Amino acid sequence: MPEPPRVLVVLDPAVPFADLFDADACSRVERVARWKTPGSAYGADALPADELAETDVILAGWGMPVLDEDFLRRAPRLRAVLYAAGSVKRFVTDAAWARGVQVSSAAWANALPVAEYALAAILLAGKDAFGLREHYRSRRSEEGLRSDFRHVGNYRGTVGIVGASMIGRRVLRLLREHDLERLVYDPFLSELEAAELGARKVELDELCARSDIVSVHAPELPETRHMLDARRLALVRDGATVINTARGSLIDTDALTEQLAAGRLNAILDVVEPMPSPDSPLFTLPNVFLTPHVAGSFGNELRRLGDSAVAELERYAAGRALVHVVSRRELARSA
Repeated sequence: MPEPPRVLVVLDPAVPFADLFDADACSRVERVARWKTPGSAYGADALPADELAETDVILAGWGMPVLDEDFLRRAPRLRAVLYAAGSVKRFVTDAAWARGVQVSSAAWANALPVAEYALAAILLAGKDAFGLREHYRSRRSEEGLRSDFRHVGNYRGTVGIVGASMIGRRVLRLLREHDLERLVYDPFLSELEAAELGARKVELDELCARSDIVSVHAPELPETRHMLDARRLALVRDGATVINTARGSLIDTDALTEQLAAGRLNAILDVVEPMPSPDSPLFTLPNVFLTPHVAGSFGNELRRLGDSAVAELERYAAGRALVHVVSRRELARSA
């Protein structure tokens, strides 16, 4: 019978071990693998050389060091990194591919709460819930609600999804339950695939011009930087809402802020680039709902990420194929 793999847990010190791996997850690890210090993790700057040299599998989260040649020399037995988080692009290198290190990601698990956040944002935006809140807050009565907001609602509105990513596709599937027209822009998506997702494929300019709500789900790549620039934001119809749960760099923040300050557009933003300064109007504009990058796994949702990594460890220890392994080809087009 093969020897159980030796496991090392590597986490950012700011992330408590128990937030990702509860007692049940630890018991599952101990049934299939060996770790020298059960129930604990090391930061990237404090990896013990002796343990790293004997490690077959790294269970990691935010704070995973780059898999460069120096790191791999210090980890000669390393065969898999099971990442209890999303994008692995920051730490995977050519040296890792050359070694044949398998890298698995819990991006699928992190996609679930992002898609849920986006769906909630879309439905609230369709109802103009934040505009209604401001109206009610200022008047302290229902006077004028029906006349001033007769245009709002989630019946036959148009939602544009920018990017048929893992999250974008999930949002489209969730939207199938609602009476909304769905448009999608993605250069790698076929018209047939779009139809199977319940959407119609269009070019980005058309999507901007036709949508009541534009929700961004594209990966952060050189070619997607400021894909919603001043010109495209000007195409978006008056009173529409722009939602970003992807990466702040996908939208020209200055151009969007100008439109928001003018009151022409609304926005629900979980990510902004650059990070807004304390005196940014994004904090105070009544037509902006701003959250601090919490659409992804947060609070008890982190356990889902840990459970995903542990399930991959169980497969690895049993000699089975990893389910969420990242390929070199996929990584080039992912966030």
